[in-house]
Amino acid sequence: MTQEYIINVAQVEELQMIKDVDEIMNIFAKAKSTIVQGGSVHLVRKNKGGDSAKFEDFTTAEDLERYKKNVFKYL
Repeated sequence: MTQEYIINVAQVEELQMIKDVDEIMNIFAKAKSTIVQGGSVHLVRKNKGGDSAKFEDFTTAEDLERYKKNVFKYL
């Protein structure tokens, strides 16, 4: 069974607003660990009804690093 790690984009955005770099780094550490172990990372956004909509997947460390750089440019 392939490992998956879900990143809730709204949570990342909230952490960006309060500048919680440590928690953002924890999220990316878990995501990178999942990829290194052969898994995938999914970005999801929850809608007002509580449903999650997956809109991007990462399976390589390079793709995850690009997303991480994008997150950190807003801090």
